[in-house]
Amino acid sequence: MIELFDVDYNLLPDNRSKELFSLRKKTFKDRLDWLVNCENNMEFDEYDNRHATYIFGTYQNHVICSLRFIETKHPNMISDGVFNNYFNDIKLPDGNYVEASRLFIDKARIQALQLHQAPISAMLFLSMINYARSCGYEGIYAIISHPMRIIFQRSGWHISVVKTGCSEKNKNIYLIYMPIDDANRNRLLARINQHATKWDNPLDSWPLSFRICEKRPDELQLHT
Repeated sequence: MIELFDVDYNLLPDNRSKELFSLRKKTFKDRLDWLVNCENNMEFDEYDNRHATYIFGTYQNHVICSLRFIETKHPNMISDGVFNNYFNDIKLPDGNYVEASRLFIDKARIQALQLHQAPISAMLFLSMINYARSCGYEGIYAIISHPMRIIFQRSGWHISVVKTGCSEKNKNIYLIYMPIDDANRNRLLARINQHATKWDNPLDSWPLSFRICEKRPDELQLHT
């Protein structure tokens, strides 16, 4: 069963934090070669603090995807100017918004666990919407790469590009706004249901769980 849930930084168990930060190092440093700080084979920064909440996607108790949420009223990577060298003056609006960062899907684990036919990205995106709505947020902001923008577009989530910047690798990066309305949630549900036999949970449920059928690994059924 694929489970998606949230954990506050202060409640993050040591074994889970080590797993998360090790996977982040493997993704953002080893595979993507981002300019990130690593120590003891783990990647973490000053924004991994008491204001952070993590979304985890797990299968058989292994983390397969994750991201970090920080309310925009607290210090975050966008408002603190981490990306100022890549954008010409970016500023988040006032309001009850949340910033998403360090989003990843571990491709190696997806393959090893034979989940390559499951719509993991759509499940993770749906979890972002459902979590944000359950907390009463107005929407989500993030800075993403061009490949990630394509993944969002293919999922059916109609994100908006607020500004375009250029990374240290001379690649386009984007400040995006992610609406959390019914229409976008329904498009993600439709994407998931292409692989699902049944949707039993309420559309706005949180946390989420998806049962993987043993006879048809490409066929998903929601667990009630």
